[in-house]
Amino acid sequence: MFRILVVEDDPDLGRLFVKVLERAGYTAILSPSGEDALQKIEDEKVDLMLTDVMMPGMDGFTLTREARELIPGLPVMVITARSAFLDKQAGFASGADDYMVKPVDVNEMVLRVGALLRRAKGGVGQTLTIGSTTLDFASLGVTVGSRVTDLPQKEFLLLFKLLAAPGRIFTRQQIMDDIWGVDSASETHTVDVHINRLRDRFRDNPDFEIATVRGLGYKAVKK
Repeated sequence: MFRILVVEDDPDLGRLFVKVLERAGYTAILSPSGEDALQKIEDEKVDLMLTDVMMPGMDGFTLTREARELIPGLPVMVITARSAFLDKQAGFASGADDYMVKPVDVNEMVLRVGALLRRAKGGVGQTLTIGSTTLDFASLGVTVGSRVTDLPQKEFLLLFKLLAAPGRIFTRQQIMDDIWGVDSASETHTVDVHINRLRDRFRDNPDFEIATVRGLGYKAVKK
């Protein structure tokens, strides 16, 4: 399992990033400062680092340079409120592989993390397999036998969430918060629409079905 180091001095935002990454199947480690992050890199296995820039003590650009000295080729994504071109230039000059400006779409963040890991690990992306069905996070594709179905982002994230925890019931609100974001203006009926689309696409799937739990929400059931 890939281990992601999240360097963020805002504890609420850091916990949010950790929660999102863990729900996507990663192991996430939270670090509150650049100095602490370097110690964790020395002490623990880290496959990718997400870092803020404006932090007390060591800033994110300096951290990126020093982290790369410890682990050459370590994938680094900068996530910051600094949006000016010169800031982005400084970020990439420090060795960052990607740069996102706050507030970020956490679903896009997860997709970018998958892409960075795939490139860093020689093309290996994150997958989830249930019987003969395989979900590939990098391509948003679902393979059943020899047939590949490419899904829209929200449908893929929803299916991945359900199949990553077969039998677990997710409420509509949980799904909305995790897939569409807590600030989304969409109504929970949107979840029903996407569930119906997934059921139509995988009606004959031999490995799973999506069950409605009346009054609660949805769950994936292995066949």
